[in-house]
Amino acid sequence: MALPGGRHLDSITLPGQRLHLMQVDSVQRWMEDLKLMTECECMCVLQAKPISLEEDAQGDLILTGGPGPGDPLQLLLKRGWVISTELRRIGQKLAQDRWARVHSMSVRLTCHARSMVSEYSAVSRNSSKEMGQIEKLLMEKCSELSAVTERCLQVENEHVLKSMKACVSETLSMLGQHFGQLLELALTREVQTESCSVTELECSGGISAYCNLCLLGSSNSPVSASQALVRKIDASDNIYTTESTTGNLFSLTQEGAPLCRIIAKEGGVVALFKICRQDTFRCLYPQALRTLASICCVEEGVHQLEKVDGVLCLADILTDDSHSEATRAEAAAVVAQVTSPHLPVTQHLSSFMESMEEIVTALIKLCQEASSGEVFLLASAALANITFFDTMACEMLLQLNAIRVLLEACSDKQRVDTPYTRDQIVTILANMSVLEQCASDIIQENGVQLIMGMLSEKPRSGTPAEVAACERVQQKAAVTLARLSRDPDVAREAVRLSCMSRLIELCRSPSERNSSDAVLVACLAALRRLAGVCPEGLQDSDFQQLVQPRLVDSFLLCSNMEESFV
Repeated sequence: MALPGGRHLDSITLPGQRLHLMQVDSVQRWMEDLKLMTECECMCVLQAKPISLEEDAQGDLILTGGPGPGDPLQLLLKRGWVISTELRRIGQKLAQDRWARVHSMSVRLTCHARSMVSEYSAVSRNSSKEMGQIEKLLMEKCSELSAVTERCLQVENEHVLKSMKACVSETLSMLGQHFGQLLELALTREVQTESCSVTELECSGGISAYCNLCLLGSSNSPVSASQALVRKIDASDNIYTTESTTGNLFSLTQEGAPLCRIIAKEGGVVALFKICRQDTFRCLYPQALRTLASICCVEEGVHQLEKVDGVLCLADILTDDSHSEATRAEAAAVVAQVTSPHLPVTQHLSSFMESMEEIVTALIKLCQEASSGEVFLLASAALANITFFDTMACEMLLQLNAIRVLLEACSDKQRVDTPYTRDQIVTILANMSVLEQCASDIIQENGVQLIMGMLSEKPRSGTPAEVAACERVQQKAAVTLARLSRDPDVAREAVRLSCMSRLIELCRSPSERNSSDAVLVACLAALRRLAGVCPEGLQDSDFQQLVQPRLVDSFLLCSNMEESFV
């Protein structure tokens, strides 16, 4: 899932993602889009007839203050965004059988499509026979959609309507394909022309719209933009040009996994590691590494990283104290991404095993010296993923006194202040608790009390992401407690701290665990482990309902204890 800063970490869910912000005033953008909508509403009233009979009447639809005669790209982006929105809305209304709305929106869609074709033909120098054919097919499908939806308004027989609905759906699908093809062809031509650089596309907020619109028709449509950026990074020795281009490439990565795959295939990983191996570009390392972390959310990115010895480069950055904390934190983010347990390809990173000890040591040091919560989060997330990656990592962490470092950090609000960070810490503790010698370190550092506190993790904001993070913290805390309670000393300490009372509360009160079944199962398992060592800590009713029956019977009993508001 995504880390702050646009990072993708599938193993955790984090808030505060840095969104891709268009460099356009939001109110101005809204007013421009609104004018498109209202002008088309006027045409709908006249059944798509032009307001005047002059040949250039369609030119009236060009936005004031918007794309002019020399800006066909912006014209495409604005009209294309509106059309893609209309296509989606028509599909929604069709699913609801709201035929009057489907027809009126189909007429409006025809207006928008005709306007886009007419305006683009007037300002573009890149029209071709192929584009003309696609434009003709698009307009034919628009007319067909308007005609068939009008007939549907006059049909009352449900069976006939059902068959016509399939016809409308097929027509809408074909229309969307033709629109995607036309937009892909037009945008690709514009991006490739000398008059439109990718930098201009980004500055206008166009990359976001371009990628979203093109992906409607083909996953390969943004290839030209990706190729242009990668070639520019690879060929440039100017720090300012490289900085700007890397920023644009990062913006592309924020548009989803399909674009990340394209960038990886086009050599983006190779180009970015080229930056990270040149001392002259040291100030650009954080930006390049952040982009790498985004690209490596897909298997293609990890494969490319392996081919260029990227793990070795990351290890060098992490172990070099001359690099800034920000640079090492971004390197930790890349490590966290490529070791994500949700990417099966990471299990075959042979080069990682060679550098694992150096990387783990550097990450523990980064956790210890972190000056902010974000730096600690990135380093601890990398460590958490590595503990899934290989069991040797847990033994290394034990030797490096990781338990002491992590538990001390929990009392430092500057480093550990969110459930997302505590999620990483308890993940590491849960994976380390399989080692027998871990129990003594936990007791020595008062770790049982900290785990007890994690069983009471509560969200502050109530957002779905934060609620889910709190559930994970509770679940993993219970798992850790169950594993550690194999040691009688840990079990007795847990009973002394009233852990059993809290576990019973979590089992019996769905609201305490946010009705999470995963938390319930973990708590039942931990309670049964503690009861095996100290049965005197349980009341008879708790023992008979939560410990004595089969686990599945206790689970069913507790999962049905929903609160009644009658």
